[in-house]
Amino acid sequence: MLKKTPLARALKLALALQVTTLPLAAHAEATKASSAAPASSAPKDAAGTASAAGQAAPPSATAPAPSAADSASVATLPEVWVDGNTAHRDFRSETASVGAKAPTAQRDIAQSVTVINQALMKSQGASSFQDSVRNAPGITIGGAEGGQIGNNINLRGFSAQNDIYLDGFRDRNQYYRDTFDLESIDVLYGPSSMLFGRGSTGGVINQVSKRPTLKASGEISTTLGTDDRYRTTLDVNHPLSETAAFRIDAFGQSLGSTRDDMKNKDYGIAPSIRFGIGTPTEITLSALIQHNYDMPDYGVQSIDGHAFAPSMHTFYGLTDDRTIQDVQSFTARIDHKFSDSLSVSNRIRFSHSMTDARESAAGKVLTGPLATSTPLSNGNFTTLPLQDLYVQLQSHDRVIENHSVYNDTMVRYRFDTGSVGHDLLAGVEVGHDSYGNQAYTRNNMPIVSLVDPIAMTTPASVTQTIGNRADSGATSLAAYLNDTISIGPHWKVIGGVRWDRFQAHISNSVNAPAYAAQTNYFTSVRAGAIYQPTDWQSYYFSYGTSFNPSLEALTVTNLTQNLAPEHTKSYEIGGKWDLLGGNLSVTSALFQQEKDNARTQVSATEYSLDGDIRVRGYQAGVTGHLSPNWQVFGGYTYMDATILRAADGTQGHVPANTPRNTLTLWTTYNVTPHWEIGGGPTYMSARYAANTNYVQVGGYTRWDATAAYHEKKWDVRLNLLNLTNKFYYDALIQSDGGRSVPGVGRTLLATFEYRL
Repeated sequence: MLKKTPLARALKLALALQVTTLPLAAHAEATKASSAAPASSAPKDAAGTASAAGQAAPPSATAPAPSAADSASVATLPEVWVDGNTAHRDFRSETASVGAKAPTAQRDIAQSVTVINQALMKSQGASSFQDSVRNAPGITIGGAEGGQIGNNINLRGFSAQNDIYLDGFRDRNQYYRDTFDLESIDVLYGPSSMLFGRGSTGGVINQVSKRPTLKASGEISTTLGTDDRYRTTLDVNHPLSETAAFRIDAFGQSLGSTRDDMKNKDYGIAPSIRFGIGTPTEITLSALIQHNYDMPDYGVQSIDGHAFAPSMHTFYGLTDDRTIQDVQSFTARIDHKFSDSLSVSNRIRFSHSMTDARESAAGKVLTGPLATSTPLSNGNFTTLPLQDLYVQLQSHDRVIENHSVYNDTMVRYRFDTGSVGHDLLAGVEVGHDSYGNQAYTRNNMPIVSLVDPIAMTTPASVTQTIGNRADSGATSLAAYLNDTISIGPHWKVIGGVRWDRFQAHISNSVNAPAYAAQTNYFTSVRAGAIYQPTDWQSYYFSYGTSFNPSLEALTVTNLTQNLAPEHTKSYEIGGKWDLLGGNLSVTSALFQQEKDNARTQVSATEYSLDGDIRVRGYQAGVTGHLSPNWQVFGGYTYMDATILRAADGTQGHVPANTPRNTLTLWTTYNVTPHWEIGGGPTYMSARYAANTNYVQVGGYTRWDATAAYHEKKWDVRLNLLNLTNKFYYDALIQSDGGRSVPGVGRTLLATFEYRL
């Protein structure tokens, strides 16, 4: 049974007497960590766990010397519902890895943030990055585009394909990410180039890896599902000494699907080791090695301006298609604390990925079975019977290789000037990326029936020719400075500036331009003010900018290579409340993001920076416990997105893949101490597949459900995905006027988890 622990009451009394000046968020986390561990090891384990999960650490580990502002802002600690048997199933996270260059309490971040933690992912049976980020309202899924393969995300109406991070470093590797080694996925909304450099137009998504702690633990999980779904994960954490620990995470899976011919076979391993835990100098070494062998899904075409497929099972492709991906990433980090107020860290990462893709897609819709038959266009409007229509398949074959090396050095200094407290972050980032893409074309591709495509391997008549070879590279250099100023007990002012130098080049063997190079300089800023009249409420205003060079993703659209970077400005005003004694967090925000010098095609030989795209909207979220046995996680986003100005005929249109309304809600209830039930809907309103607005994809509501039985050492969980077997379209692809990928049908998953 959940209860208020004696330790929580003791900490509350100590805080009321001002024995400690630990901030409220850190106290709540320390209380939770201590209640779940034996008393004799609580301080050491709490320190290790806090650092590993990106949470605030106890006073002895990280707290600065008390400032006047800190002392004045000490408040009564809310009594949090804690139970050692269920703490690991809590959807609520006090801190986030985004919003600053160091883990920060969400109430101290002057932007909207969504933290999708491991407990939520497990509860939903979400094992892929793509399934997990659906919990963040305002996110939509895109398909593989051009030279890009892997997770393609839109965030608040703008592409975030190049804005996915892993432990604070840009994760440029093109692969389908898994959650087996993740503690959480943190989403920061709004332009944030001051924190993350180029990109971040709609925001950033940071994957937070699991790290070793000083508490021995182990977990093995096996999932069996309909449509031949099999998955096993392993997570073992082993202390090596009083200050060192080793952790290893691994997974393997073979996944079928309600989509015909879809089959994925993947595995990965992520070892890590930490030295000096709880000492002034800490060193962390980690790696990620992952292999994917997946069947690509390029979706279906449109008829009469709407996505069309005879059923959710219909597959337009060849049965010997495949996408093979290998990723290796190695990271080293050293943190040194000179004093309670001064610390320095240095991180370096080397990463490499290789993608070998043979992928087929639905191309033109034809009025006959011959390659010379008349194609439909502009939404494929027709009066012909559907059985008289055919689809020309086309190839998207390429071999892609990415290399990158990044280094970040950061100093954190906390000090007072009179009654004003400062939390100063300053640092330097350097990085180098390289990218190679060898394209291939298969000729004489089959023509299949629109309503009854026949699954087949690549016919013998199909030939292959070598296409364009693109090679590119980029070197980046940046310096940044951010100060969070505490003025009295209730106000915080945030100001930051970052200078970036981004130098990139590209060469093409066939496509234009044959060679292009550019060097961009940009200064990004952020500013915000936070008013916290009590310890349970926070109100804020923020302003931020971002920049997007033409060669941002190391690819380029010809004729744009000589243009200056696009830039985006964001304004946001909102509030964050910790209700029910700090057990339920509620957020609400109004925002506007505008890219007022967007690239737009003026003619066949010219692009200019005269475009203007604006997204205005509202976002709300709720996370935590409504009662000791009932918890909830949900979010809603309203987006009024418009292309205000464009020279390519899209002026007045809605940007691609930007629904007006998105809603996600997940709730669970402990019927007894052992039995749990739950579920919830995901809603998305209609979207357009491309900026032309020729193809519209209808809105949908998908319902999922779960039931679980919990014991101290093991859990059994059932997840029913899409319980009504709703036929809906999930990912959108702008190519060929707009293709759409049907979502998964009704799927049952059974998971057994054993904890050592």
